[in-house]
Amino acid sequence: MRASRLWIPAGCCVAASAVLLMAQPTQRPGLYETTSNMTWQQSPMPNGMQMPGGGPHTTQVCMTQEMIDKYGGPTPQSRGDCHMANVSKTANSMTADWICTGAMKGKGSVNSTWTADGKATSKVHFAGNMEMGPRSTPVEWTVESTSVFKGPDCGSVKPIPMPAQ
Repeated sequence: MRASRLWIPAGCCVAASAVLLMAQPTQRPGLYETTSNMTWQQSPMPNGMQMPGGGPHTTQVCMTQEMIDKYGGPTPQSRGDCHMANVSKTANSMTADWICTGAMKGKGSVNSTWTADGKATSKVHFAGNMEMGPRSTPVEWTVESTSVFKGPDCGSVKPIPMPAQ
């Protein structure tokens, strides 16, 4: 149980990082650095306790040309049963619904914008319930991210797997 409390928020941060890069037409394949900050408007932890892992989290994402061609960027990855729906893209933005049906159930929104120089910002806001043993606890969180292209060589960073269709 304790491990899932750590992995679900971490998975959400990774998902938000990938969402940030999802539909950027100015994207180039290669290594991107994404810094995300997750805040809890309603934490599943008892009063007086904080969720672990607060503060900014920086991760590196390797984006392939296949990801750019098919999705505009990496697809969101999450520990849990979350996916995007109702994706709407413009030349410099993307919006979608973020829907979770696993241990964390609920719905959120994804908003990403980017500029021609390859910098991007993203915000994922989610509200729902998290199963905590035999009980269900309301949760609400927001992840805000920024992304920057680092170079064409991903080095040891492996691309996020493409989803099966």
